Amino acid sequence: MELFDAGLSTGTVLILLGALLLACAFEFVNGFHDTANAVATVIYTHSLRPWHAVIWSGLWNFAGVFVGGIAVALSIIYLLPIELLVDGGTGEGLAMVFALLLAAILWNAGTWYFGLPSSSSHTLIGAILGVGVANSLGSDVGLSESVHWGKAGEIGLSLLVSPLIGFGFTALVLFIAKKTLKNPALFQPPPPGQPPPFAIRALLIVTCTGVSFAHGSNDGQKGVGLIMLILIGLVPASYALDPTLTPSRVEAARAATFDMQKRLGNLGPKASDEAKVLVAKAQQELSAVATALHGRATLTSLDVEGRQRVRRAVLLLEETRKKLKGEAGKNFSKADTDTLKQESIALRSLSEYAPTWVLFLVALSLGVGTMIGWKRIVVTVGEKIGKTHLTYAQGAAAEFVAMSTIGIAAVVGAPVSTTHVLSSGIAGAMAVQGGGVQMATVRKIGLAWLMTLPASMVLSGVLFLLLRWILT
Repeated sequence: MELFDAGLSTGTVLILLGALLLACAFEFVNGFHDTANAVATVIYTHSLRPWHAVIWSGLWNFAGVFVGGIAVALSIIYLLPIELLVDGGTGEGLAMVFALLLAAILWNAGTWYFGLPSSSSHTLIGAILGVGVANSLGSDVGLSESVHWGKAGEIGLSLLVSPLIGFGFTALVLFIAKKTLKNPALFQPPPPGQPPPFAIRALLIVTCTGVSFAHGSNDGQKGVGLIMLILIGLVPASYALDPTLTPSRVEAARAATFDMQKRLGNLGPKASDEAKVLVAKAQQELSAVATALHGRATLTSLDVEGRQRVRRAVLLLEETRKKLKGEAGKNFSKADTDTLKQESIALRSLSEYAPTWVLFLVALSLGVGTMIGWKRIVVTVGEKIGKTHLTYAQGAAAEFVAMSTIGIAAVVGAPVSTTHVLSSGIAGAMAVQGGGVQMATVRKIGLAWLMTLPASMVLSGVLFLLLRWILT
């Protein structure tokens, strides 16, 4: 972990440690806030004792972080305005990171204190939107460019659809189970203190494991992304580019710059003036990367300015390529369009990575958090959503749907809320079995969900403006 090898000043080291501590605190709170949902069903069906359940869940959260990749992390980070991403070490960049972390921690801790299952994903995205909008105030960045609103819409849709999936699919799974499974014990509240039969217990433990693992693979990526923003901003010599890339991959990235320049040169003569300007800008960015990589076997041979220059050019190039999407069908052949997309992946590999120690730090924070603060949310999920005690079938159906939904989302890079999916699944299970739901609790949870986005936006926006004023 080369944090102190770059000649950092004492002040920078303190800022770095403070930022890393906040990022770990975010994942810690995320652990005991979100993952309590995973253990509620096994605790309330007596499949595992509470402490056994939270330790087991924590271990699988830890494991999930290491296989989740970074697709979700990137989809969230790229919501931020491009100038904050490329100038991470400036006062504005530092204000962004601290505002995001503080706003997310404050809201998550507040909703946890009142036992309300709100979404850490929702909170973080709201914080990012708040920073983006606040950044547009008093700057040349317009509101339309303050955030990647198209990506925000996609993420917002995934967060909106996930509770509907949780409710609807859990209800469907439970309905099918009632029609096909003839064991009445599955649909009855468990006897006090008595564990379920072996097969049912095994199923519930498997689904709890799956939800915990999926949560780690999806939500853990958010902490990974935040830590990489911190490191790239404060220690660019070590973290702006991936130092582990082999010479062949560095050469492949350099070759991609030449191929992309050739493809962009195929812009049709009837292209709009805006498209021509974008292509000229992209050509400049490609030339900057090609020049920096010339004669380099590895990225570690680049000086600090060179690494920052390459990262900046790659980010700006991707931004330009996205803006050209509307022109692609009119002015480029399908082969050119497909090649540009593939070559951009090779270029992004220069900067899109996370060291193993970052994954370990996030996994540890998330896993430990799971084991410590679980009880408040567990009580809400297990006792206050439905009017009757949770049955074996209800718990298994809700967790099976949550496990599947979150796991698929992690693979495709869509940030979804464990809280939304599982809490909605419990409500769907209660509704279909006729036990009914406690509307007072549902209204409180619904209000927390509705308030999360605007509250976290306001919190992060105010904190960003305050911190920018202090740091710049």
